[in-house]
Amino acid sequence: MMKKEKLDIVYEDKYLIVINKKSGLLTISTEYEKENTLYHQVLLYLKQKNKNNKVFIVHRLDKDTSGLIIFAKDEKVKRLLQDNWDDVKRVYLGIVNGVTQNEEDILKSYLKETKTHLVYSTKDKNGDLAITKYESLATNKQFSLLKITILTGRKHQIRVQLNDIGYPLVGDKKYSNIKNKNVKRLCLHASYLEFIHPITKEILKLNTKYPREFNDIIEYKKEIFY
Repeated sequence: MMKKEKLDIVYEDKYLIVINKKSGLLTISTEYEKENTLYHQVLLYLKQKNKNNKVFIVHRLDKDTSGLIIFAKDEKVKRLLQDNWDDVKRVYLGIVNGVTQNEEDILKSYLKETKTHLVYSTKDKNGDLAITKYESLATNKQFSLLKITILTGRKHQIRVQLNDIGYPLVGDKKYSNIKNKNVKRLCLHASYLEFIHPITKEILKLNTKYPREFNDIIEYKKEIFY
């Protein structure tokens, strides 16, 4: 039986709900896990209010990435959000290994995926163009805290492109060979979403607090401007 979890609800109205997902939780079910997912938790929460309520996936985050995820409460809202997804501003916080030489940079590459689901950069323009912008917020002798804005939404693009330039994300067991002792999670957090509400046309600006676990690596108490 699935353990009942309290949802970290950042925003909710009659059209959509936005959740701050914890690291280590699947967004949707897989072949091996059907119930221990954020989707299932949100569905249970909404059905407790009304047994006829439904929930629809708009986008997803990797299991090990934490942060903001939008769910729609009907298919029309889902479709409207997805049709305008390129207009959604999506900002992440990430801690990487190493001290970045540039205070900010824009990374561009074409991504492909192997049969074993490993994403890699290529010069082949038949791949999917991925564009990632980052800004260094803080560093110490070992790590850098980055504010990362994705201008395309490709699978694993942040993880792959940062590893390409020699600054792999802390705790990334898939794309990094660096073993970060005492780090129990991937240090990537979807911290900010800005978009036009598909029904009310209100501009929504949603953010989260600096992840508590990140403070064990780089303590950061300043306000982050998006």
